[in-house]
Amino acid sequence: MDTQDMNLVSHLEELRKRLIITLGFFILLFILAFIYVENIYQWLVQDLSIKLAVLGPSDIIWVYFILAGVIAIAGSIPVAAHQVWLFVRPALNDKEQKITLAYIPALFILFILGIGFGYFIIFPIVLNFLLSLTEDMVMTFFTTEKYFRFLIHMTLPFGFLFELPVIIMFLTSLGVLNPYRLQKIRKYAYFILIVTAVLITPPDILSDILVIIPLLFLYECSVLLSKVVFRRKLKRNELSYE
Repeated sequence: MDTQDMNLVSHLEELRKRLIITLGFFILLFILAFIYVENIYQWLVQDLSIKLAVLGPSDIIWVYFILAGVIAIAGSIPVAAHQVWLFVRPALNDKEQKITLAYIPALFILFILGIGFGYFIIFPIVLNFLLSLTEDMVMTFFTTEKYFRFLIHMTLPFGFLFELPVIIMFLTSLGVLNPYRLQKIRKYAYFILIVTAVLITPPDILSDILVIIPLLFLYECSVLLSKVVFRRKLKRNELSYE
């Protein structure tokens, strides 16, 4: 086995190790969240003006699994980001290691902000709008499964999409991306974001607009932040050559 093959094997083993650690932490968090998931469920439905129903004994278990899964995903993000950082650390210099390490708490904070944005802003607006369409026409009746499926669709994607600025900053600091490339592909990025917004929202124009606008705003913020990181990187390189 030559040196190149040995390096590939060592990288794959390292990647496997990082994935196992992340998965193990996710499973641990999932179990802990599932223990307290009933309290979380009660908190989410305490101010609900409509009654939820279950059509079968397994429906509520499915909801508990989903809620525990979301909590486990949120809690696993810092660990997963740290494992990614450990994996790429050998390819970074000391300054790059310190800079990229600072992105880890930002990933967690932005994920929580994204979930909060979807839950406290987008979800109530869309839900009230859809309920107003059936007011005085039909009896409102939601199953627990369908309600929480709708809730997850309107909140969880924002948690991941709000990570976009930090991910782009991270890739810019590694030299994978730069702001000029992001500007060049802006129209394609807009198209992808618009399609994503349409896919994750209910089939009505209000929901699409309420999701599309924040996504495009996030992309433009990502471009601006990429410029800041790129300029600082150029400045550090100039100083290192002097």
